[in-house]
Amino acid sequence: MLEVAALTKSFGGFVAVNQVSFSLRQGEILGLIGPNGSGKSTTFNLIAGALRPNSGAIRFDGREIGGLPAHRVCRMGLARTFQIPRPFRRLSLIDNVTLAAYYGQGGAIGGGEARQRAEAALDMVGLPSSVAGTEGLGAAALKKLELARALATKPRLLLADESLGGLDHAEMERAADMLEAIRSRLGITIIWVEHIMGVLMRVVDRVIVLDHGEKIFEGLPAAASRDARVTEIYLGHRRG
Repeated sequence: MLEVAALTKSFGGFVAVNQVSFSLRQGEILGLIGPNGSGKSTTFNLIAGALRPNSGAIRFDGREIGGLPAHRVCRMGLARTFQIPRPFRRLSLIDNVTLAAYYGQGGAIGGGEARQRAEAALDMVGLPSSVAGTEGLGAAALKKLELARALATKPRLLLADESLGGLDHAEMERAADMLEAIRSRLGITIIWVEHIMGVLMRVVDRVIVLDHGEKIFEGLPAAASRDARVTEIYLGHRRG
């Protein structure tokens, strides 16, 4: 479904992503992990069209998408969430999600279909469509709203960027279960960037670890937990 080959992105003299390559199978949940500054979100931005790569290739369903603008990538069926949700504060939950639906897969749609997509997405994440605004929503509800907006675009591939940030342990477990349900019930393939390794490892099929913009590990979650390079990075990150 997705092929990333020798992807590289630099900002001035700083190389944020360096020759990163990996593939993704349809129906898979792939974990993308690493300490702060390792290149995870930059990789997402390159895939989703928010940034243009300096070199390398990104192929989605066999089509080169590297350098395409984000709205065109979204129309092809690839959506992402963001670490810090920024909803339209003066719009209701349903209007926030309906607006996202207009940008989704399948091109131009009518207001009725956009509303139906929004209602289905809110139901999937467990948020009521009747809430009049986003003021006063806690971290868990904002994360759910961000996920609903992405789902309303009807993606075939979802890039979930730190969906557990700011949540307590019980909320983390529910969020992880929700991603599993999105895969199983909606058939959506997922790449999940996350710092909370314990929760992520029980959900994903494979793990890729980045450090200083380079891929240092790819394999099964159990193997990542035993890998000396991965352990050293995370222990050092905690000490720092």
